Amino acid sequence: VQLQASGGGLVQPGGSLRLSCAASGRISSINGMDWYRQAPGKQRELVGYISRDGVTNYAESVKGRFFISRDNAKNTMFLQMNSLKPDDTGVYYCNCDVQYDSLYRSNFWGQGTQVTVSS
Repeated sequence: VQLQASGGGLVQPGGSLRLSCAASGRISSINGMDWYRQAPGKQRELVGYISRDGVTNYAESVKGRFFISRDNAKNTMFLQMNSLKPDDTGVYYCNCDVQYDSLYRSNFWGQGTQVTVSS
């Protein structure tokens, strides 16, 4: 199983970006899917979560600005980021709870995508 995160880049404060996380491999189903981020010199932190049924939860710092969605048919998760601030700068990672090969279950991480918010 592999996770591919994409969509990062350089954006001005107040701008928007949409990240994607695509899972591939012998996937039976994907349960919870998360976005994390890590700013320079800081620990990785949870940005938000989406259940298989689409229930979401967000860190206080991004509530009302960031929105997570998923397409179960395509094993893909999205992070819509609006009203971006310089404090949102960091590497964004996806993490998924995956059932694969019909028998196994494990968490997998994507490689990360850089988001830089700067004027």
